[in-house]
Amino acid sequence: MRTFFTSESVTEGHPDKLCDYISDSILDAYLTKDPYSRVACETVAGKGEIYVTGEITSKESNVDIEKIVREIIKKIGYDNEKLDLDYRTCKIIVNLSTQSPDIALGVNKSLESKEGEEVNSEGAGDQGMMFGFACNETEELMPLPISLAHKLAERLTYVRKENIIDYLRPDGKVQVTIEYEEEKPKRIDTIVISTQHKENLNLEILKKDIIEKVINYIAPKELLDEHTKYYINPTGRFVIGGPLGDSGLTGRKIIVDTYGGYAKHGGGAFSGKDATKVDRSAAYMARHIAKNIVANGYANKCEIQISYAIGVAKPVSININTFGTHKISEEEIVEKVYKKFDLTPRGIIEYLDLRKPIYTKTTNYGHFGKSNLSWENIIEF
Repeated sequence: MRTFFTSESVTEGHPDKLCDYISDSILDAYLTKDPYSRVACETVAGKGEIYVTGEITSKESNVDIEKIVREIIKKIGYDNEKLDLDYRTCKIIVNLSTQSPDIALGVNKSLESKEGEEVNSEGAGDQGMMFGFACNETEELMPLPISLAHKLAERLTYVRKENIIDYLRPDGKVQVTIEYEEEKPKRIDTIVISTQHKENLNLEILKKDIIEKVINYIAPKELLDEHTKYYINPTGRFVIGGPLGDSGLTGRKIIVDTYGGYAKHGGGAFSGKDATKVDRSAAYMARHIAKNIVANGYANKCEIQISYAIGVAKPVSININTFGTHKISEEEIVEKVYKKFDLTPRGIIEYLDLRKPIYTKTTNYGHFGKSNLSWENIIEF
């Protein structure tokens, strides 16, 4: 049986990713000074303007947010207000408040503690369900479509910043379609790359450079064939980009951030949120558990759902689905998970060491499948 699956990634200059990067950079700045900072920071980007809002409660008050915003815009490479955005001249508006005392009531002390139960954890910062996923399609145990899309998007940024292709601008998107046979990757069917570029560029030169210096550098040759389709800047022109071409918003690329649509998503965004927000921390933990179920040979594919109630420490439910690929029973797998892992907010934060300023490392090219992140560690259990 032949099937096709498509995932996309975006470069760090995409307007939504610009906003994610700013929000995570502000989060890291607060955590550097106060590891117990409560941060829920949102960024909006529009024509010539950046708007930062949300709630931050911290012992540290001396964080220069405008400076952080301009540094990130500069780091990405936006320096032209006529084409996208200029870090030197853009208007920056900051409108931040502290965390709602109603939310803090549940986070500071869990419902279980209030009822006299001994639970060594604060309550969850919100209700919701989080998903984690892993499969044995790639070395990093991620689905192949999103894995290749991220690597191509990252390469697109690399060739721009290293002047390997010197006419590119920061904005860009990548899409990869994989053909599967009997649920196993067989070939790359289609690659779509749309990249911002300087004016007066010959499109044929751009297509040639992208294929030679981006695609051929990343895509496994054994998965390419004479039928693989390439769409490079299919509109023919991509000069106006970034927030000038389209507005940006923190948390709007949640499928890019996770599994490219290959697995379920609970709906909560990651960037700009500290680890008391289970939208982020529990999703990281769910990925860790799913990855280790596959890495330990208990299944070839695994999706785990964890759900929470606001102010309650223990998960409301845990569900594990191995899609019929399990080597031991799913009941045994669930039992192993309960015995090994503390899934309360504090348990997750301490186990994954999530009070450190690590979050700008996660912002671009996916939060999963990277090395040097605690939730990607492989353990025996």
